[in-house]
Amino acid sequence: MMIKKYEEIVNHISSVVLGKEDQVRLALTCFFARGHLLIEDFPGIGKTTLAKVLAKCMGLKFQRMQFTADLLPGDILGMSVFDQNTGNFRFHAGPIFTQVFLADEINRATPKSQSALLEAMEEEQVTFEGETRPLETPFFVIATQNPLEQAGTFLLPESQMDRFLMRIELGYPDRKAEKKILKGEGADRALAKIACCMGQGEVISIQDQVDRVHCSDTFLNYLQDLLDFTRSSPDFQIGLSPRAGMALARAAKAWAFLHGKDYSLPEDLQHILPWVAGHRLRHRQDLMGIPRDRLMEIFSRVPVPI
Repeated sequence: MMIKKYEEIVNHISSVVLGKEDQVRLALTCFFARGHLLIEDFPGIGKTTLAKVLAKCMGLKFQRMQFTADLLPGDILGMSVFDQNTGNFRFHAGPIFTQVFLADEINRATPKSQSALLEAMEEEQVTFEGETRPLETPFFVIATQNPLEQAGTFLLPESQMDRFLMRIELGYPDRKAEKKILKGEGADRALAKIACCMGQGEVISIQDQVDRVHCSDTFLNYLQDLLDFTRSSPDFQIGLSPRAGMALARAAKAWAFLHGKDYSLPEDLQHILPWVAGHRLRHRQDLMGIPRDRLMEIFSRVPVPI
């Protein structure tokens, strides 16, 4: 039953985000693993469209904020405004108080504004003027960022990058998909026709079922072998942390569940590995990220359990 629902959602989203079925499947895996998603690519590729259609398909509240160099933390979280009628300050919630929050072009904002998302992404709450306010459930951040070589971008701090369960790229559409876009069969018209596939209760139920997916000792031993390898390999500046290990396990469990299994295998871990580990690792000779093919070549040195 879950596979049927999963394929229905993939087909709905793929009717708007053309030619990107693999990326759609990864985005859904991230979502049901209770993670946050970073999409890195050039402008005009469809990053924002993917976020919009995902929220609409899930039947969840959606807020979008354009990140700019003059953005302040209060613009994201909210602020206290003096109410002349009561003589008191009243908190006005910012756009972060939603279920799917799109931080568009996050790396065009300063690190101070970027860091305003840290507590929300880690603990699903916002603390303002000493008072803690919970966010809605489910809560999912999708951030888009432009490549760093583009003008006007700021490097995301390591702590911020680590809050994203996955980082994916969309890339240019293939010729068939691009022809449909050029004919006017692209996002705007298709998005208006998209119907809600799920509801809040069903989304939370699936996330709970993902949590209960079994991880065998064989799976956990392989995961630990991967973590140990990154910490001892001369290829990496710094190895993967225990939090990164938990992220890998959650993503592998979600991938397994969405493909009809109540247990995760090393092959599930291999499917999601580059998308979860890639933005957390740096090559010793290169401060930038490691290309996916090169990363998998390095990880191929770790024996896979039979």
